[in-house]
Amino acid sequence: MNSDWSDFIASRGPAEAAPSCALCDLSHLGLIRASGAEAAAFLQGQLTSDTRLISPSRAQLSAWCSPKGRMMATFLAFQYGDDLYLQLGAERLAQVLKRLRLYVLRTKVELSDASAELARVGLAGDCATTILGDPLPGEAFTVLRQGDLAIVRLPGDRPRFEVVGPVPAVRALWEQAEGRAVRAPPAFWSLLDIRAGVPTVCDETADAFVPQMANLQLVDGVSFTKGCYTGQEVVARMQYLGKLKRRMYYARIPAAEVPRPGTDLFAAGTESGQGPGKIVAAERSPEGGVEALAVVEVAGAEGGEVRLGGADGPILEFRPLPYAFPADA
Repeated sequence: MNSDWSDFIASRGPAEAAPSCALCDLSHLGLIRASGAEAAAFLQGQLTSDTRLISPSRAQLSAWCSPKGRMMATFLAFQYGDDLYLQLGAERLAQVLKRLRLYVLRTKVELSDASAELARVGLAGDCATTILGDPLPGEAFTVLRQGDLAIVRLPGDRPRFEVVGPVPAVRALWEQAEGRAVRAPPAFWSLLDIRAGVPTVCDETADAFVPQMANLQLVDGVSFTKGCYTGQEVVARMQYLGKLKRRMYYARIPAAEVPRPGTDLFAAGTESGQGPGKIVAAERSPEGGVEALAVVEVAGAEGGEVRLGGADGPILEFRPLPYAFPADA
């Protein structure tokens, strides 16, 4: 984290668990910068989305897969200035950056850790539009510049924006927002991602799911027309020749503790050698218990009880996602 930014954040007041108007420091997310004449072409050959569509006015979700088609990381991909940026959980950055660099070879692209170069904050709630003013990006993943700030609209159950820029500009925005917005912890921002049905890959779930298992194709994070990329054959075969037996669900769980990503699920009579499913992400719910995204066998989710951890664990109560599954699911 940039030291000027970290000192500034440390000087602000304590965070509130779930404010109606939330202001969140996003330094728990890392940034990989791709710069150089062939940066876009390099990412096009690595990521699941059509990175040719990334522009100063358009961001997108994407993933990087192993050759076996399993997701190693998920990203919010966007352009700032002349460079492309991949935002991911900070815990994954070093390993992903190291492995991505192995594919550079003679390509004219430089990959670097840019986490300290740009400050990032999140604004969520009806107050966000008032604080940011007009004009604003209207649809999810559209981007609009206000001076040095890039404002990305994100999906969710309330107006939600990520603001990216140099420390002085983002600091000025934070100071402007104080008094109308309340500082929220990173866990609250993760909760809003969960409610939006946006999957996240962390250390415990790396190399565990093909993109379709985590609904990435339903949030425009996978292109089936872009051509080859690492893991593309497996992803395409699942789409056109396979039958998707697992998908990601949103659930409420009456659990006392927040389960870690990768926590196993239990369903009686499950025949799969992989078990009935795993937790993708979970956070404490303001209404009590836990809200979670979980990759679950379709048959288990639709045909019986799915429990957390074991036969005596709490039951997952599945709730609708903000997007629909395909009719032929």
